Amino acid sequence: MVKKYKNQKTMIKRRTFLKNATVLASTALLPSCNFSTSEKSKRLRIANIGVGGMGAEDLDSISSHKMVDIVGLCDVDSDALKKASMLFPNAKTYSDYRVLLEEMRDKIDAVVVSTPDHTHAPASLMAMNLNKAVYCQKPLTHHVSEAREMQLVAKEKNLVTQMGIQVHSFYDYKLATLLIKSGIIGKVSHVHAWSPKNWGYDGPMPTGSDPVPSNLDWNLWLGTAKERDYNKDFYHPFGDNNFFGNWRKLVDFGCGTLGDMGVHIFDTPYNALSLDVPKTIVNECREPNGFSFPENNKVTYVFPGTEQTTDELKWIWYDGISAPEKHLDLELPDNEKLHEQGAMFIGEKGKLYLPHFMIEPKLIVDGKYQKMDIGKFNLGAPVRDYDKERKFHYHEFVDACLGKDRCSAPFSYASRLTETILLGVIAGRFPGETLNWDKDLARFKEEKANKYISGTYRDF
Repeated sequence: MVKKYKNQKTMIKRRTFLKNATVLASTALLPSCNFSTSEKSKRLRIANIGVGGMGAEDLDSISSHKMVDIVGLCDVDSDALKKASMLFPNAKTYSDYRVLLEEMRDKIDAVVVSTPDHTHAPASLMAMNLNKAVYCQKPLTHHVSEAREMQLVAKEKNLVTQMGIQVHSFYDYKLATLLIKSGIIGKVSHVHAWSPKNWGYDGPMPTGSDPVPSNLDWNLWLGTAKERDYNKDFYHPFGDNNFFGNWRKLVDFGCGTLGDMGVHIFDTPYNALSLDVPKTIVNECREPNGFSFPENNKVTYVFPGTEQTTDELKWIWYDGISAPEKHLDLELPDNEKLHEQGAMFIGEKGKLYLPHFMIEPKLIVDGKYQKMDIGKFNLGAPVRDYDKERKFHYHEFVDACLGKDRCSAPFSYASRLTETILLGVIAGRFPGETLNWDKDLARFKEEKANKYISGTYRDF
């Protein structure tokens, strides 16, 4: 019999995360591994929560490390679970992550969370409170309060953690970070970032209901989200391609294009410029409908200055089919066309253009491309094989758990990046209005916006 877990919201301890806002400051601590010093050479036992779509890629990547044993698999879709189990027949299988974590707490060292966004925090925090290392897909959480809580627990328990932003460990993004930190374009005043992906929906809410597929546990898929009827066109799976799923477009489950591609494309400028969370946020988009995200967003952030920026930094994000808008800052030499996705740093001495992805950054000065001396950074030759390069980020996590490396995107960093992303998502509830964020109080000056900082968990 499957054990019922009532009142799951208690897993995210409501320790007045506002009171703990100061944990936002990043730390230089090297988290302890889950093993004692005498056990550093042992193999890492991992359980994967979510093994379909992106979860299947995560499973493939993490298991490619020679010191990993996959001992647990969990998915609410029995078809996805069966496919994964065929690859790892010795792993125990579950449909409910809570049962997995309870039953295998002494048989696992680390957990990979690859679920829809709304389940990232509930699953990760349960694992973390059992002192397990966690690799969690991006965006780290669905709500700001969850991001702060995950950072706090990781710090208090000194856990190895990593957010699944694989490009963080790619050659081109490392190079761009080093170039900016070296001062190649001087202090940066503006960043433009864009993606034409459309993880929004401007149509009507679904009506009626469809039979739940026999392979899907609909109650567990919903998890902490409010109960509703199943509709085959809006949830799981999404037509012939359920790699992403339509759930990304819906406010109760995903975080829109900003929470998906935005995390990848924000990551390098955010890291290179040593940014904290923004002071103000404005989202120019359609009026909210309470159900789905807008199909087009233009989000303007203003950040406090850092060593790499001017006194303030303005960051403009564009998404949707027509993104980005035409702008003088985005003009390329010889009238070249912008890449479909990317970022542009605007500095005192020029611009650094970073297409997404697996394309070297380009220096632009006085309207012309300039050669750069990159040999001094000792990065070696770029890897132009995605299947190989995507595994670096996962292997880094495994090696950190084994005490042989440290993670480059731990929750101390990932929570601040995610908070920044989520503030832009919240601003979409108030189109064209400037929201003022107090990072120390973890509150908006505009009281009406504060109810979106956290959410309500359903008992399931």
